[in-house]
Amino acid sequence: MAEQTLDLAAIAAAARLLEKGALAAFPTETVYGLGADAENPAAVARIYQAKGRPSDHPVIVHVAPGADLTHWSDDLPQEAQQLVAAFWPGPLTLIVKRAAHIPDAVSGGQDTVGLRCPSHPVAIALLQEFKGGKGGLAAPSANKFGNVSPTTAQHVRDEFSDELASGLLGAVLDGGQSEVGIESTIVDLSRLATHGPVLLRPGHISSEQIAAVIGRAPALADAAAPRASGTLESHYAPHTPVAMQHKDDLGETLNRLLNDGRRVALIHYSDLPPASASVRLTADPQGYAHALYASLRTMDQVGAELILVEAPPTGPDWLGINDRLRRAAFGSSGILQQFLDA
Repeated sequence: MAEQTLDLAAIAAAARLLEKGALAAFPTETVYGLGADAENPAAVARIYQAKGRPSDHPVIVHVAPGADLTHWSDDLPQEAQQLVAAFWPGPLTLIVKRAAHIPDAVSGGQDTVGLRCPSHPVAIALLQEFKGGKGGLAAPSANKFGNVSPTTAQHVRDEFSDELASGLLGAVLDGGQSEVGIESTIVDLSRLATHGPVLLRPGHISSEQIAAVIGRAPALADAAAPRASGTLESHYAPHTPVAMQHKDDLGETLNRLLNDGRRVALIHYSDLPPASASVRLTADPQGYAHALYASLRTMDQVGAELILVEAPPTGPDWLGINDRLRRAAFGSSGILQQFLDA
């Protein structure tokens, strides 16, 4: 990430708001988070109120570098310590057993808690300032529940304009555009004896990287796995319907829709015919992820009837991207065929 001058006064002011139970949004390297004191159930409830988030959907607790994780979990396995040493600060969330004194508001009523140490300098400075670095901030993505996650401060302001006006959201710290651009990898370590490590959400840190550290690859999520942030089938969705198609079919589909008078927004990385509006992303997975959510938000505002996405490659580096796009398109299942059959 480029060198950034920190607004220490704004960070300190946000920390004081958070200590008083208010909400403050802040940047991380993945997406912007909507933060509250993780040990204040009333404050955490304000996150759910602002987002319109179901109360049984857990949030991730963000901690400062070097935080005492035994405060949050009294059953911290060796694998957690190994992954912390390898990837923190960074885009990896670990699900571990929750210590009894930690309110279950952050876990959706489960006996687990998700922990992460972000690498964004503004997030680190805020976490070090908040409660002298000894607290934790519950911080799901700073958007209305199910919507596209924000990767700039302006996205947050647009999403929560009413909450900013009412004072429910007390501050938005600006840290530029999020570098990674999709949410953290989530690994469940709470059932190692029975299930081993389990990948609940793919992200920037791959299963192969995790396996290289702990000696075994995480299994895919099972029916009994803990609920975790961002794992519902329909999620990360713009208001405009989304459909994905492979580039071999996309050109013909696009021409048919446009000839039928449909207004189509296109997100692509290959050479394709022009659409009503379009954005071309890089074919590099890191660059693609960095720009994905901002592109979805932009295409959501052009008045299109459909956002057509060229299906990304399917290699391991693209797993997190394909996961997010699949969830973004889930609620629009069948819409493309309806348009073509009309």
